[in-house]
Amino acid sequence: MTETAAPSASAPVSDADPFSAPHLAHPGPLHQQLREAGPVVRLSRYDVHALARYREVHAALVDWQTFQSGAGVGLADFRHERPWRPPSLLLEADPPQHDAPRRVLRDILAPLSLRRLGQRWQEAADHLVGTVLAERGTEFDAFDALASAYPLQVFPDAVGLGPHGRENLLPYGNMAFNAFGPRNDLVDADAHRVGKLSAWVNAQCTREALSEDGFGTRIWAAADRGDLTPAQAPLVVRSLLTAGVDTTVHGLAAALYAFATHPGEWQRLRERPELARVAFDEAVRRQSPVQTFFRTATTDVDIAGTRIPQGSKILLFLGSANRDPARWTDPDRFDLTRDPSGHVGFGMGIHQCVGQHVARLEAECLLTALARRVAHLELAGEPRRHLNNTLRSWASLPVRVRPTT
Repeated sequence: MTETAAPSASAPVSDADPFSAPHLAHPGPLHQQLREAGPVVRLSRYDVHALARYREVHAALVDWQTFQSGAGVGLADFRHERPWRPPSLLLEADPPQHDAPRRVLRDILAPLSLRRLGQRWQEAADHLVGTVLAERGTEFDAFDALASAYPLQVFPDAVGLGPHGRENLLPYGNMAFNAFGPRNDLVDADAHRVGKLSAWVNAQCTREALSEDGFGTRIWAAADRGDLTPAQAPLVVRSLLTAGVDTTVHGLAAALYAFATHPGEWQRLRERPELARVAFDEAVRRQSPVQTFFRTATTDVDIAGTRIPQGSKILLFLGSANRDPARWTDPDRFDLTRDPSGHVGFGMGIHQCVGQHVARLEAECLLTALARRVAHLELAGEPRRHLNNTLRSWASLPVRVRPTT
């Protein structure tokens, strides 16, 4: 992508609303239409340009200088609109404001730093799977019993949250990710509890609310050292709580759904449990819990012959890029022989999800525990989606299992 002053062709125009209920429930057909229409498509309903092919999405994600996040990664433009809460220092900031918070979190959440959690999280996963099989039998809702229950236990523990009020985390995340889209019915449905949920989350980010040995206290220690300011510390903790729960929950649900509909891959995982992390990344590629993010052009920019004016909002379809047949062979298939590295489900470039190693560790522990105890996994009913402007979310995932003997 290069800046240019030369005349450019007009992008094809679509009047589709990617945030409508039908498209949120079944995004695949729209993604295919956008990819086939061209490398850039103008969405007339919102007067934004859209990128749905892998090549252009990847290039925009890594070029933060041209495609900024600091004006907001949603439809709202922070240069002209006041955000509903202080912007995220990780997701909605660019260098130099982005540098210190990311550096602190990168060190706290580095793979080597997470090793001490591995045994504890594996024991928690083994206990949860055993309890579910003992108490719920061979048919249960895997979204409720596993995909949401496990992260809501181990991740808040690791951050240093107390035991009370954790039921607020998923509703808060749902509200935050809805806010990246337009002000539609999904946003309005949460309007009555914005204040209550925001107040609860903000209270958990204070130094006093956090245990002495969690990620949160280490963030505050970075402020004591001068690596962050005291004003930045609670916002960095909040970033963990906003982005570190919902995405992992729905990523785990995507993996369980994939295995329930691909029995051969479940047997492959049981034979080779070391594939658990590959399986999680393949599920994230295939289902993309984070479907879209916006960027803002910092200058007139030419993409594949189409001029996008400075200041324009650009909608990046991460979910579409992750199923682009120009990048992935048989992209709709869940395949543990595939190398899913390079998918953009965690973003790419300097804004790539700093907590992705945490999510992979959670997935490895839970999938490994399940593979040891369950010989066969299948759907026991029709899964239900929970609509969200940004997330590919789940409401229910009924499964039937056959435990190992």
